Amino acid sequence: MPPLSQLQCQQLAETLPDTPETVIAISQLRRGLARAWVDGTVEKWETAVVEDTGQSGEPLVFGHDVAQMAGLLPQIPGWFCLNVSRDCAPALAPLIKQMMGCPVRLVEDVYHTLTQPAPAISHPHVRLLTPADLSLLEAAPFELQGAQPRRTLLEMIAAGAVVDGQLVAIAQNYARTDLYGEIGVHTLPAYRQQGYAVATATAVARYIQSLGLTPVWSCGAHNEASLRTAVRLGFVEVSRRVYIILDR
Repeated sequence: MPPLSQLQCQQLAETLPDTPETVIAISQLRRGLARAWVDGTVEKWETAVVEDTGQSGEPLVFGHDVAQMAGLLPQIPGWFCLNVSRDCAPALAPLIKQMMGCPVRLVEDVYHTLTQPAPAISHPHVRLLTPADLSLLEAAPFELQGAQPRRTLLEMIAAGAVVDGQLVAIAQNYARTDLYGEIGVHTLPAYRQQGYAVATATAVARYIQSLGLTPVWSCGAHNEASLRTAVRLGFVEVSRRVYIILDR
């Protein structure tokens, strides 16, 4: 089964409910930055799999029929981690274990929203980035620049910490829908615990709120540093999904 065409991906985006859990899927489908497969028709699918091309191998799975989900997985090349609902994970995990012939790990994915005004937290090294900063972003390590640095600066918004002419931390509005804006944050290890994550993230959150949207923060339940940052900025947990990870 081939992946959906770009037009079909855009049509699929309009069938997904606009929630904190679907921000990345909807945004990347609309922007042409995702691959997708469905069981059923695009308009009336029963199971949908959406793979953000910037996070290859980690597709999001939507639906309720775990047998259908397992049946779609052979069509998805190179996957190693699925993001599924908490309801489906207990039944799907043993099917995957049997099908793939390896153990699996389950890690909860925690979703937060910020419904109060983002705090005004500044830092002398932190500022919003503009298209003029493309060379700065492209010179940074991949974990900072991401898969689409030019599109990040032209289509979305990002804030960075610049030290000695180098980008050492970034927060970006990674995905955006009609209601929500997802924030992704990364700081180089040598520059952590200096306030860069909080300062860059609050700058992006304030921008998202200026658009009339609700900021979303998601991370694995094991990522204590990310969870602490979310709480410090006023984010509140609203839901959880589950990563099913092949433990090879």
